[in-house]
Amino acid sequence: MSLRKARAIAYGVVALLGVAAVLYTRPLPPRPPAAEVLSQTPRDNPWRVRYDTVKSGESLASVLARGGVSEVIVREALRAAKTLDPRRIPIGMPVLVRSAPQDTTPTEVILELAVDRILHLRRGDSGWVALEEQLPWKTDTVVIVGTIKSNLYEAMDAAAGDVLPPFARRQLVIKLAEDIFEYRVDMSRDLQVGDEFRVVTQRQVGPRGITRMDTVLGATMKLSGTSIEAVRFRSAKVGGLYFDQFGKPMRSGFLRNPVQFSRISSGFGMRRHPILGTMRKHQGTDYAASSGTPIRAIGDGVVVRANYNNGYGNVVEIRHANGYVSRYGHMRGFATGIHQGARVTREQRIGYVGSTGLSTAPHLHFEVIVGGVQKNPRAVLANVSADPIPTSERASFAEARARTMTLLGQPMLASAESASVRQAGTRQQ
Repeated sequence: MSLRKARAIAYGVVALLGVAAVLYTRPLPPRPPAAEVLSQTPRDNPWRVRYDTVKSGESLASVLARGGVSEVIVREALRAAKTLDPRRIPIGMPVLVRSAPQDTTPTEVILELAVDRILHLRRGDSGWVALEEQLPWKTDTVVIVGTIKSNLYEAMDAAAGDVLPPFARRQLVIKLAEDIFEYRVDMSRDLQVGDEFRVVTQRQVGPRGITRMDTVLGATMKLSGTSIEAVRFRSAKVGGLYFDQFGKPMRSGFLRNPVQFSRISSGFGMRRHPILGTMRKHQGTDYAASSGTPIRAIGDGVVVRANYNNGYGNVVEIRHANGYVSRYGHMRGFATGIHQGARVTREQRIGYVGSTGLSTAPHLHFEVIVGGVQKNPRAVLANVSADPIPTSERASFAEARARTMTLLGQPMLASAESASVRQAGTRQQ
């Protein structure tokens, strides 16, 4: 075979292989969409659509300018948005600009202010107009039943994993532990393996399937065979939102903690004084918190002292109706209106955490005085009950309790060792 003939055969084989590759090779995947695309809906009126997001440190005007919108047009469009504060634009907010193919001025700017709030800025013959669109949420009622195997968080994850996202499950645990059952159950000490909980809560499902927890209507905790009920009921006579099966409020007559977002740095009892160095009884509870953290009155009462007092530094004392006195020391300063003789209400801000007086670091020194003697705040506050539901509202409470227990008392759909979830109705909000 001559060299020329061999080359011809080789070239022919290569050509055949090339044809086969074209015929049988999968097509390349489509290119990712660019920031600017051409919309064909409707086909006879195409639009140029540009999608962008607000990045850290930039304004809405700079986002629009990046898409080719002039500064004059930006000012005109934003002037129409009366409810929009350009200084409060969240990072990552989607921005969509629609324009006609041959028009350099946008026809519409769409801002996704929140998952359920869309602001449309549209250009018409008389200028720009704004239209805010509120997307609907659906609210339904969900009953969650779970069994404790290690702690409440894990039990809630097992019980509600299919109906609530992680953030909402955490919210629900905090609601149960720190709001509803705070004064009845110590979730870190009282729970045992095999204890059960039931909770009926409203769930909201919004655009794109985003789910959040809403109002808790009621709950029960079964601890070592003993059940504690918590029914949501709004009384016109007494405070509190949740009451037990006997109509007694779930909360104490006092707040348990006068400072939120803190930790106990020193408890009640004997200790070595951090400044004096001697062993002496610590007559209160110390809450470590950042300087300036708000301090709340633990209950309704009258201010009997608000001044500087030696080792306590800036101190406030409040006399309560049951004869108790609460004392708050080392404060940086007092809240507006806090002075001797002023009346305060439960949870009212009375001052701010500081380090005045005999103090080594910012914290609140908190005391409860009963009959002139300092008592352990953690023990005494938990035993002070608020007013129960009055006789005039007992019938209404009984009806509310019956409705809640009907939901919570439905037969379980799974074994006692697992968790079950049931959905009980949906409505459009």
